[in-house]
Amino acid sequence: MSTNTALSRSARLSLAQQLAARYAEQIQQRLILPGARLPSVRECARHHGVSPYTVVAAYDQLLAHGLLEARKQRGFFVRELAGNNTGASRQLGKPALPPALGEPVDASALIRGMFQADAKRAPGLGTLPGEWLDLPMIQTAMRQVLTQGNAQDQLALHYGEPAGDARLRQALAQRMSDLGIAAEPSQLVTTVGATHALDLITRSLLQPGDAVLVDDPGWAIEFARLSQAGMRLLPVPRGAEGPDLAVMAQLIEQHRPKMYVTVSVLHNPTGNSLSLANAHQLLRLAESHDLLIVEDDTYAFLAPNHAPRLSALDGLRRTIYVSGFSKILTPAWRVGYVAASPDKIAQLTQLKLISTLTTSPMLERAVAHCLEKGQLRRHAERVLARLDAARQRSMRLAESAGCRAVTPPTGLFGWIDTGLDTEKLAQRMMIEDWLIAPGALFSPTRRPGTLMRINYATSQDAHFWRLLSRLRDAG
Repeated sequence: MSTNTALSRSARLSLAQQLAARYAEQIQQRLILPGARLPSVRECARHHGVSPYTVVAAYDQLLAHGLLEARKQRGFFVRELAGNNTGASRQLGKPALPPALGEPVDASALIRGMFQADAKRAPGLGTLPGEWLDLPMIQTAMRQVLTQGNAQDQLALHYGEPAGDARLRQALAQRMSDLGIAAEPSQLVTTVGATHALDLITRSLLQPGDAVLVDDPGWAIEFARLSQAGMRLLPVPRGAEGPDLAVMAQLIEQHRPKMYVTVSVLHNPTGNSLSLANAHQLLRLAESHDLLIVEDDTYAFLAPNHAPRLSALDGLRRTIYVSGFSKILTPAWRVGYVAASPDKIAQLTQLKLISTLTTSPMLERAVAHCLEKGQLRRHAERVLARLDAARQRSMRLAESAGCRAVTPPTGLFGWIDTGLDTEKLAQRMMIEDWLIAPGALFSPTRRPGTLMRINYATSQDAHFWRLLSRLRDAG
């Protein structure tokens, strides 16, 4: 592709739109032939001096217009143009199309952008920045796994156990005991991250057409997964102390949902945690209506052990507990787990075997090592101290930019009112290569508004907040 003309940050079109239009023109003129592979996201970003998120957004526009196809684990390839595709490429090549700020931010593009984003320019990032993680601890744990054991116990040469590494499940049982949740190792099954755990629960315990209660606001990926599986989402307003129980009771009476999926502690995106009173009332409501509760405790290591957890109060009778290590250890180690009653664990283990055979015994043993030696606990303590300082700085900057916290600042995420339409704000920030998470992404109905989620660890750059302040002043 020609690089004679640089992308312009002062142009009316965003960088992503300029990049998409440039590729569209090359495809239309057959300077890039059908079947050709486009540069990887990182390679393209480096070549044009833009963020990976900008490239993802550009490729998504080309996908939407039928000019590209995405091949799993291989990349983006040019499609054979036919009729309306040629017209689409001409449209993308015109400066006026697509409209500069008219299109809403696409949730899948944002999520993919988060995987590629530079944490220094990503206030909307969903994880801790890499420099906050303990790489020496991770490296040591892997060396221990590779050097320990005998000829009969070489983890690298065998499938793992169906339920997961026995040492890890033992360490997890102890970890859960610290949280007040009584579970034997036999009541645990490991997964490829908490996301896989939630997927197994959906496919094992629900049927297409079932109604499922979800928090509003809540986690966009979970909304997408449940909807794709054919479930009917019933949004329950999430307040400072937990779900609105009056609304929940009404929805239960009208729709007879099978399940409620929630984050009890350090809720994403608000950062709120259940009050003890709300938790008790919620469990009574679930008991009287035979409602199953899935409790996602992904942020467990960033929260106090004594914080009210439904699984601790219920004893895993009608609760299923889900957690993982991507938010505290490293997103690269996809290790999660489920704790539940023995009958449900048997169902989940059976589906795990059918869908993935087993999970990685090496990674699971490495996580066990970090837990057994107390290394993960000490690392979490260091992260929490650093996060406390980051929250204070981020909120000072946010307030100086005219924003306010909707909920008390806790945990990793802040729920911020900007006073601006945050979907349009996301488009404007994209021009400057800033990745934000607009509030509509956390609404089951994609309700627009002025809220956005920030990551306190990646929202400490004063340049971002000064830009937001200028945009506020400009209206």
